[in-house]
Amino acid sequence: MSAAAREAVVQEAMTWLRTPYAHHSRVKGVGVDCGMLLAEVYERAGVMPHCDPGEYPNDWHLHRSEERYLGIVQERSRPVEAPGPGDIVLFRWGRCIAHGGIVVQWPLIIHSTAGIGVTLANVEMTEQLHTRLAGFFSPWSEHDG
Repeated sequence: MSAAAREAVVQEAMTWLRTPYAHHSRVKGVGVDCGMLLAEVYERAGVMPHCDPGEYPNDWHLHRSEERYLGIVQERSRPVEAPGPGDIVLFRWGRCIAHGGIVVQWPLIIHSTAGIGVTLANVEMTEQLHTRLAGFFSPWSEHDG
């Protein structure tokens, strides 16, 4: 991603702060889950086209081994060793990768969690996130070639 695209992603993500958590929702200020937060932010920042992951149960990751969340991320991004602003950070929850956030400036991320909503978090200072860290991805677009 270009520096301008990275800035656009971070700025858009910041506008979602304090949006309540709501499973399978994607309405700023009303409700969003972690996956839909990523989909909406990257679309609104002009980095990715619209993403509709279809229906998914709230607890699918606890009962299945299918890497559904990871598969959607891999279709639209590439793995990177060190995250930059605007990159995706993934976390393993249950059996699979099932949580993601947007890097503001590592280790600071924006993510949406049940019972809390969209917040800033320092991954290195949050044991529940730090111990579940699964990797980083940088979004790509058709413009990247």
